[in-house]
Amino acid sequence: MNSAITGTLVFACLFGAGVLGVRVRAALPEDHLSSETKDAVKVGMGLVATMAALVLGLLVASTKGTYDTQKGEVTQMAAKIVFLDRVLANYGSETAESRELLRRSVGSAISHMWPDKKSSQTAQLDPSGSSGEAVFNSIEKLSPQNDVQRSLKSQAAQIATDLGQMRWLLFEQTDTSISVTMLIVLISWLAIIFMSAGLFAPPNATVIIALMLAAVSVAGAIFLIQELDMPFDGVIQISQRPMYNALVHLGH
Repeated sequence: MNSAITGTLVFACLFGAGVLGVRVRAALPEDHLSSETKDAVKVGMGLVATMAALVLGLLVASTKGTYDTQKGEVTQMAAKIVFLDRVLANYGSETAESRELLRRSVGSAISHMWPDKKSSQTAQLDPSGSSGEAVFNSIEKLSPQNDVQRSLKSQAAQIATDLGQMRWLLFEQTDTSISVTMLIVLISWLAIIFMSAGLFAPPNATVIIALMLAAVSVAGAIFLIQELDMPFDGVIQISQRPMYNALVHLGH
């Protein structure tokens, strides 16, 4: 689901739970609003709030780790692309076709991984239709004439293999790392907390605004979690700058 839609639904759910608590307060008998009752509810809600905070922190840490891992993989891939081009350049003029194929392959990968926002397309990380295999095949067709060229061909083939593996690794990591069940349980806990907060708060504008701001903050955290879990789509994207920098250096 779109992260903005999810964040909006979470806000509506939590703020609605808080307002519901305020409404229920008006229907409760006075003995249900005693200080002893409030203390008992606070103890229970403190435990729920602690569990919710732990799970929320776990989700943020997990998705941030996933984001950083894939960001590092993109940077490493860009560095390997430039190094492959230099290895082919040192091999000799026979690699002109391979270097051109590499340049085209990188340009195509960039356009698929970071599509133009105006096109409303999502990132396509599936490398099966890319020209990466053509680059590897062109390297394999090289006929080295001396030990230096044989060594350079071996290095180039290994780097091309590593690049192919990294593209497939990025593709396999596109599945969400967020447990839907965990997210539903977390939102349920938060709704209970908001409802209990409204239940023992006086029904005035300050309380309503405080509940609204708290709901916005929690919804923002859920939005952030989903954005970090989709590093090639949405607002918080992995920068395409390393790949563009690599493309600029190819062929020189």
